[in-house]
Amino acid sequence: MKENIIKEKSFDFAVRIVNLYQYLNNEKKEFVLSNQLLRSGTAIGALVREAEQAESKADFIHKLAIALKEANESDYWI
Repeated sequence: MKENIIKEKSFDFAVRIVNLYQYLNNEKKEFVLSNQLLRSGTAIGALVREAEQAESKADFIHKLAIALKEANESDYWI
């Protein structure tokens, strides 16, 4: 199977975000920012996976554009 660097990196990022979320919740008792970061940070990989199964080129581009927006939001929260 062909390597998909975006899929791999978005998955690794999601794992790191989940670990950060757990740290912020358990150690720092921070809930608002961590919830937003968890949502946007894990959505990236899910959207990349959805884009792989897109029904059209336009659908593929749309899903990746949303993933980019989620990445920008994650950058903001970080």
